[in-house]
Amino acid sequence: MHTIEPFYNWRHLYIASEDERSPFYERTYSEFEFTNQIYNYLIHPQWDQFGSDTLYCKILYVNYDEHFCIIEMLGEWNDCLYNDIMFFKRNVIEPLEDEEINKFILIGENVLVFHSSDDAYYEEWFDDIEEGWIVFINFRDHVIQDFKDARLDYYIAMGDPFTEVTWRRYSPSHLYKKINDWFAKRLPE
Repeated sequence: MHTIEPFYNWRHLYIASEDERSPFYERTYSEFEFTNQIYNYLIHPQWDQFGSDTLYCKILYVNYDEHFCIIEMLGEWNDCLYNDIMFFKRNVIEPLEDEEINKFILIGENVLVFHSSDDAYYEEWFDDIEEGWIVFINFRDHVIQDFKDARLDYYIAMGDPFTEVTWRRYSPSHLYKKINDWFAKRLPE
């Protein structure tokens, strides 16, 4: 797992540790020292720890004018044992919501498994963003099924058409536009 790096091709556009409004502002990273791990597997030092023992993230891009962010995830999403959603909601999502972010794109190619608990934090997140949305792109099929089995698809858009998005080909703004257009087509006028 130590070779799985967060996507870095947008670093010329945005770096969370240099953004005063980011929950990871002024965080320092080592390129040589591996200090974080998921169970007994070391992970790349560029991933951000937010309170969970098994789930890490990287804010790849934030656009405060358009009110959206793109976050890449890594690890085991375990609400049952570790209440990962609480840590994620309180330590990452809420600071972004305080900055008027209400559209969240989460990339889950590297989320290996999901263990559910209750839906309270997901419902709160959904209620907090009113005019916004939450979308999971490229999560593995079995992980999506676990989210659906927990009935979290009421709060989060997932599955088709978001299972095989070639997001690395797009700029962050283009990716946002494609997803936002999809939501605009779904909503009745």
